[in-house]
Amino acid sequence: MLLHLSTWPETEDFLRRSTTVVVPIGSNEQHGPTGLLGTDWLCPEIIAHEAQKNADILVAPTFNIGMAQHHLDFPGTIALRPSTFMAAIGDWTRSLAHHGFTKIFFLNGHGGNVATIEAAFSELYADASFAGRSAGFACKLTNWWDLKGVFRLAQQQFPVGHGSHATPSEIAVTQWAYPDHVKAANYAPQIAPSGPIREAKDFRSRYADGRMGSDPGLASPEKGGELVKLAAAGLVEAVRAFEAPGA
Repeated sequence: MLLHLSTWPETEDFLRRSTTVVVPIGSNEQHGPTGLLGTDWLCPEIIAHEAQKNADILVAPTFNIGMAQHHLDFPGTIALRPSTFMAAIGDWTRSLAHHGFTKIFFLNGHGGNVATIEAAFSELYADASFAGRSAGFACKLTNWWDLKGVFRLAQQQFPVGHGSHATPSEIAVTQWAYPDHVKAANYAPQIAPSGPIREAKDFRSRYADGRMGSDPGLASPEKGGELVKLAAAGLVEAVRAFEAPGA
């Protein structure tokens, strides 16, 4: 069930059988010369939308802007400051909790988001602690590539040239979902360099085409489909475990 394609009575009815909601979250940032700018929010959205087709789970609208300041020297990137990102996560969570959702599962697609999302959770729990009350909800963060078996499959598919940004696995997922938007380029070098992540100007000078240690040319829609199928099943399993009493 997709929240944005549902009515409020349908959502109220869902709450009678489950108080868990999945929030795809990512970033809108460059992904090399062939990667879609929305890759990091598209991947968790694609997986969550696929998962709800075969399971009774509710998927919220995608939180598609995140921590991408180091990519700002590439056109099309949109970034939030850590404080803005934390405040927005807080308001999303409070809104959902106000309706009665008690388990809020964030499915993340951008590694640069992790520290700030976890800090936002800490802020929410601290608010309750200092007020001397129960928060009334629990938050969980999982990266889509950490779902059961997914990273192992990606390593098997791409034993060389996977890298850490504009990876062939994430590009493959978007190729599967959007086959009309598959891009091609002549990469030089074929496998991009790796190194630290700092501010935008330093990043652009180190990684001229935006890739980090990767060869996105290895991606294919077929490999993306394998990843999505496995990740969707893993998401359902992870959500059910989060729903369990005491989780």
